[in-house]
Order: sequence, then C-alpha cells, then structure tokens
Amino acid sequence: MKPNLTVNVVTPNGLVYEHHAVIVVAKTIDGELGILPRHAPIIVPLDIDEVRIKRTDSDTHVDWIAINGGVMEVRDDRVTIIADSAERERDIDVSRAQRAKQRAERKIEQAKQQENVDELKRAQVALHRAINRINVSKHR
Repeated sequence: MKPNLTVNVVTPNGLVYEHHAVIVVAKTIDGELGILPRHAPIIVPLDIDEVRIKRTDSDTHVDWIAINGGVMEVRDDRVTIIADSAERERDIDVSRAQRAKQRAERKIEQAKQQENVDELKRAQVALHRAINRINVSKHR
C-alpha cells in the first residue's frame, strides 16, 4: 500500500474535513507549501487562501477548502489544519460570499474617505476572505 496522509481540518465549530490524501497544498504566510507522505514534522501559520487536497481514492479528484487563517501541523503522516473558519467548495453559499465582497468594498471606500487605517485593514481582510470563498466555490 502506498503511503498516504490523514488530513483533518478543524474550526472552533468542529470538524470540517477528514480524509486520506496523497498531497496537501496550502498557502503559508511565506508562500505555498506542498505536503507529501513522510514529510518532516512542521507547524506553520496559514494565510487566507485555498487548501488543495488530492485524495487517495481518485487519481483526479481534488478537494478545495477555503481557509481563513490558522495553523497547519504535520506529524507522522497526519496533517491537521486548525483554522479560524473553513468551508469546502461544495458548502460555500456563493451569493452570500458575493454580498460579503460588496460590503467589504463599500467599507474600504468609507475607510479611505474617513482616513481610518484600522477600519481599512479590517475591510481589506474581509474582502480577501470573500474573494477566497468565491474562488474556491468555482471548483465544484
């Protein structure tokens, strides 16, 4: 049997994803990182981005998950992602994500007009999260 990874994605609301995989690709704050079986132990902070998981049960199937920050721990062929929030591509409400994007864009404009740096940063993060969810939803 080929070596594989056990992948778990957990949020404060519980388990979002659990499966076996041949590779996991995630974006850390320093760039993209691919995890294969027998990877050295590592703990890394994750950026707001997609996580791609190529499953063991199909040569072509890839699961996509929108991750909104968190950490990834790799140890003993187990990949555990602890995320602030996470949604699988099939679970994303696209219209809700588009509304969140529009709200964030309005807040960015308001913050710029008011020269409110803190509000601008919050709105930019909200926009990044909404765009990430929209992009991941396209992989259904």
